[in-house]
Amino acid sequence: MPYVEPGMSVGLFGGSFNPPHRGHELVAEIALRRLGLDQLWWMVTPGNPLKSHNELASLDERVALSRRMAPGPKVKVTAFEAASNLHYTAQTLAYVKARNPGINFVWIMGADNLKQFHKWQDWRGIAQTFPIAVIDRPGSTLAYLSSKMAKTFSNARIDEDDAARLPFLKAPAWTFIHGPRSSLSSSAIRSERATNKTTTS
Repeated sequence: MPYVEPGMSVGLFGGSFNPPHRGHELVAEIALRRLGLDQLWWMVTPGNPLKSHNELASLDERVALSRRMAPGPKVKVTAFEAASNLHYTAQTLAYVKARNPGINFVWIMGADNLKQFHKWQDWRGIAQTFPIAVIDRPGSTLAYLSSKMAKTFSNARIDEDDAARLPFLKAPAWTFIHGPRSSLSSSAIRSERATNKTTTS
């Protein structure tokens, strides 16, 4: 895990990043700015348990691409989950919390994940471990109104104008942050590459 000092505010931004793209970069930039973070950990996971791994690039390749994409020195690209045999977000957050006392963590997620968040292992536990910042993504602006997570924790939502307070709040606490959006998606990029490969072969 990256080096931190007590009192820091740190965003945790996890994903398979297969591949990373401008949309991920925007989420990181918005989270850093709106939450006033000292660091953002760009956590490249072994793979999403809810998705097929047939098209999953190697961890080393995804880490290298993420490092090229990461916007600035406050973003720390790491793959500690694989080394620590962690496969679920709930496990990762418990692991991070136990080893980093005195750090103000926030879980960062794109709004496109809200729709299936209730299918994640121990999703309620995730929401009760660290505050959550949900960053707007194309086609997902209204997801927080209908998702099971948003309804379950509706009383814990704070206004996005108060987003800078989020790292210092006790979980459950969350906010939805609007901002610039990119229509890029990893699945669309993979599909386009596969099409081009078929066309040229």
